This record gives sequence, C-alpha cells and structure tokens, in this order.
Amino acid sequence: MEMDNSLTSHEILTSAEIGKLWATYMGNSMAKLIVQFYLQHVDDPDIQHVLEYALEITEEILQKITCIYEEKNHPIPSGFTKDDVNLNAPRLFLDEFYLHYLKYTAKAAMSLYATAVPLMTREDTREIYTYCITKTVELMNRVNKLLQAKGLIQYPPIIPIPKHVDFVKKQQYLHGFFGNVRPPHALEVTHLHDNIENNVTSKALLIGFTQVARDEEVKDILVRGKELTEKHISRFSEILNRSHLPSAPRLDHLFTTSTESPFSDKVMLFHKIDMFSMKIRGYGNAISLNGRRDIGAMAARLLLETSLYVEDLGNLIIEKGWLEQMPQAPDRDSIANE
Repeated sequence: MEMDNSLTSHEILTSAEIGKLWATYMGNSMAKLIVQFYLQHVDDPDIQHVLEYALEITEEILQKITCIYEEKNHPIPSGFTKDDVNLNAPRLFLDEFYLHYLKYTAKAAMSLYATAVPLMTREDTREIYTYCITKTVELMNRVNKLLQAKGLIQYPPIIPIPKHVDFVKKQQYLHGFFGNVRPPHALEVTHLHDNIENNVTSKALLIGFTQVARDEEVKDILVRGKELTEKHISRFSEILNRSHLPSAPRLDHLFTTSTESPFSDKVMLFHKIDMFSMKIRGYGNAISLNGRRDIGAMAARLLLETSLYVEDLGNLIIEKGWLEQMPQAPDRDSIANE
C-alpha cells in the first residue's frame, strides 16, 4: 500500500511541534520588545553588549520559526508588535536589573527549549531548538560572567564538602515538622535558593509593572502578584535562615520613579502569566528532588497558590480580549454537527 507522503512524520508538523513553536514565537516576540526598550536606556557598555546579543538571538529565533510557518502555510501568530512598546518612554529599570532579568528569562527559555528537543520529529525543528539551547546557554554564560565581574552574582549558599560517603540510616531523615529535623541537603538548598532568586527578580519586575500599569484591574492583579511573590520569598528564606544559610538579596531598588509605561498592559499580563508558569515548574522541580516533608508540603502549597493566581491572570487577559489562542485539536463533535 502506498503511503501519502504529505502525512509522513518527517513532513507534517506534529502537535508537539505546533505547540512548542507557537509558545516559542509568542515568548520571543514579547522578549524582543522588552530588550529593545532596555537598549534605549543603558549606560554600561558591557551590559549593552549582552542586551544586543539577547536581541540578536530573539530575532534569529523569530526568523527561523517564520520560515517554517511560511513553508507549511501555518498562520503566523499575531504575538506582540511595535504597538505594544513605547520606545520613547523614560527609563524604568537600572542597568543592573537588566542582567538579573536576562538570567531570569534565560532560565525559563532553557526549560522550554530543553523539553522541546526530544519531542521534535522534523530535522528543521530539531535544528531550531538545538540552536535555541546553544545560544541561550551562551547568553546565560555571558550574563553570569558579567554578574561575577561586577560583583553582582547571587551565589548559592556554601555548604561543607563531606569528609566521607555516608548512607541514610533512619526514616527520620524524611521528617521536617517534628522531632530532630536534619539540615537541608544540597539539592534542597539549591532549589530553595533558585526559587528565591527567581522570585526576587519577579518581584522587582512586578514593582515596575504596577508603577506604570494603566488599567486599574491590571494594576490590582499585579499588586496581588507582588504581595504573593514577597510571601513566597519569605517562606523559602525561612527554611534557609533556620539552618544559618543566607538567602538572595532583594532587587526592589533597581527601578526609577517613572510612571509612564513603556509596555502595553497586554504585554505585562502575558509576561506575568509566562513567568508565574515558570514558577510552577520551578516549584515542581523542588518537590521532585526534596527529601524533607515540611519543605515538600510548603512547596506544594505555594505551587497551588501560584496556579490559582495564574488562573486569575488568565481570566483577566481573556476578559480583556488579549489572549491569542494556541492551535488546538479539532472538535470532532462540532464538525459532525455542521
């Protein structure tokens, strides 16, 4: 029996490819505008070069995805356009914030790209995500080197190297609420620090967004996000502090007093849906690598709070008519009734 070549796996776009390409296109169309605005207000030439590299990556990714869309007659997402950014608006964030922001968003991008690679069946889509990972890793390396060179890096807490190999001997190793609670192990410390670092940057971004948001409903929900983020920073920090380990410092001072928005409210809502979704992944990773019941239970509660907040963000962006719909499977019942 002859096969229809138009339906072979190396020719069609699978649901994984359609979904990942759409999410990548949307995220990078937003990132392009944000980085373009940052480049309007940067004084440090080293930070400017890193921002220019980030913009170059974003534009390359959009171009590569557009080529596939055009080849397959796939509609190009509306995404975000020049109408969603005011490049003439006054500076909102200071130069140092740009580095923390790039690290924060590069983590989210690497998570998206890494999970895409094993799902790609077409050679061209695999090449795109290999490119995305390679370039984003290079961006992360440049950002970290610059943060270190300028004395701005937020190092994870230091713990001693063990003197010998040991094995867990009692079930109380898993305890956390009562009795003899052990100090957090290396990966628990790692993910506590990582979630604090992400939330610290998220909160700083939310401070800037709430300062310039035009729509009162948008402003109110961003304020809620800021308060929720501060709560989560405190919860994670308490665990580290009880073991006499430091937590990442705040970035709340790295913005100006400008109230003129450089970004549309649509951009700011979408950005926070995207970044709070990243927090859900981060909390899930922390739970999966955790060995103490109290830390696991806390992360699960915070994950639930974050999920409910993301749902509220989604409801608001839908109500405003700003949420572009991701391609979806056909509704066979509706088709049958036509």
